[in-house]
Amino acid sequence: MSSSRLRVGVLGTGAVGQALTGRLVELGHDVLVGSRTATSDVVRTFAEAAAHGQLLVNATGGLVSIDALTAAGADNLAGKPLIEVSNALDHSAGFPPKVLATDSQSQAERIQAAFPAAKVVKTLNTMTSAVMVRPRLLAGPHVNFLAGDDEGAKATVRELLLEFGWQPEELVDLGDLSGSRGMELYLPLWLRTYQALGSPMFNIGVVRAADA
Repeated sequence: MSSSRLRVGVLGTGAVGQALTGRLVELGHDVLVGSRTATSDVVRTFAEAAAHGQLLVNATGGLVSIDALTAAGADNLAGKPLIEVSNALDHSAGFPPKVLATDSQSQAERIQAAFPAAKVVKTLNTMTSAVMVRPRLLAGPHVNFLAGDDEGAKATVRELLLEFGWQPEELVDLGDLSGSRGMELYLPLWLRTYQALGSPMFNIGVVRAADA
């Protein structure tokens, strides 16, 4: 699947969903946004947005993602790349929230298990939404990780990330979907770094040996 003018269903209307939707529209893609209820010609139900998309994005809150994707409909997810950017964060005890991923199961793996016909690709969950869609807001090279079981789906997502402005060498493929565990478990460090810096406008880089 080429990323040139895709029909995209973005599930979620929060800050992440808005950032992704705005950038996708700017790049010329045909986007329908999914919410619990339809509120406009552009914001429709989860099911309508999922049916519309050749490519889907889960930008819902991690604790409600399974419910949102259930409302979207398993048939509407089947066979499609599903970009999974959510993090399961429990804010009940204040900041920093508790991260519910474990070293044996990630949010992305739970979604893949619940919707086995979807082609889940975890990416973009290790940075703030502005950096997700405009990586050149930060000076110098930095990295974005990908993980997923379907190589074709990852290739489609990689093309889209390059459109966003990521450089090929900045995209680090962590292999199958179990690689998403480390991506989600990075969140405690990300949250503490945000707290220490007083701003979410940062990301990490990978420094390689000269002969690597």
